Amino acid sequence: MAKAGKSDLKLFALNTSRELGEGISKTLKIPLSKHEERDFEDGEHKIRSLENVRNGDVYVVQSLYADDQQSVNDKLCRLLFFIGSLWDAGARQVTSITPYLCYMRKDRKTKPRDPVTTRYIGALFEAVNTYRILTMDVHNLQAYQNGFRCRTEHLEAQELFAEYFARALGQEKIAVMSPDAGGVKRAEQFRQRMERATGRSIPLVFLEKIRSKGVVSGETVVGQVEGKTVIIIDDLISSGTTLARAAKACVEMNARKVYAAATHGAFLGKAAEVLREKALQEIVITNSIPPFRLPGELIKQKVNVLDIAPLLGEAILRLYNGGSLIELMDPIDK
Repeated sequence: MAKAGKSDLKLFALNTSRELGEGISKTLKIPLSKHEERDFEDGEHKIRSLENVRNGDVYVVQSLYADDQQSVNDKLCRLLFFIGSLWDAGARQVTSITPYLCYMRKDRKTKPRDPVTTRYIGALFEAVNTYRILTMDVHNLQAYQNGFRCRTEHLEAQELFAEYFARALGQEKIAVMSPDAGGVKRAEQFRQRMERATGRSIPLVFLEKIRSKGVVSGETVVGQVEGKTVIIIDDLISSGTTLARAAKACVEMNARKVYAAATHGAFLGKAAEVLREKALQEIVITNSIPPFRLPGELIKQKVNVLDIAPLLGEAILRLYNGGSLIELMDPIDK
């Protein structure tokens, strides 16, 4: 890739996303810009650029998930305050590179007086003059696009997954599975990508899923998986119970092997215990959220992490040069 080569492109990575930022920096062949983050005894904090950003095209990397250092709200506030400070310092435009965007799962009212947090988060980013947000595989793309008034860009990890599984599975008979009916469109898009990558016909199946008061049930597999290697595709792994349940159901229907792929691996609660399910051969995620909640031996045994830094770096370069992200993702006609 050619170097960006223009002095007005500035790339920052906040402390908790430093490793991802360094990967993007390496892809772009430009150094990370310097900034300062200070914590105060009362829990407040200050964040500022240590470089001149006036008239710059600025990109800030911060994935918004909770970790051992900061809560999701801490990370969100730091990102918003930093974007606001860059605007006040004269940046021409500021883009938030946020692979995992928090509070996106509550995008509509399902019960009386429910919050619509997707829209509220959009308002917060608008309030600090965010020019553009770039994220990956949000839970509901339409809600994301409609809930933000600033420019919204969206990437998918499906091409990364398709390339990985096409190499890993070779000539095995494959089926693509959605873990619920709501994810069928995502699974269908991935199925088509797998067909292109392998040159073979691949069926689509899905699992019945019923959720009530936080309890998930339903174990009927719709479609044929017997003798096939099944790839379960989703946007997010939370506790892992849905994946484990789907994998077990496939094995009971004589599937040969079962893999799972999801862009964001949150691995909450008892996920480490749940994902030891023998029916689940391997879990493939990206580093939008590093798998820090899982024990090292489980990661080594079952988890494969794909690096999204090259994809994000190429996306930034295309945005900077006025290029197309559609071409970058090589999508299928919908």
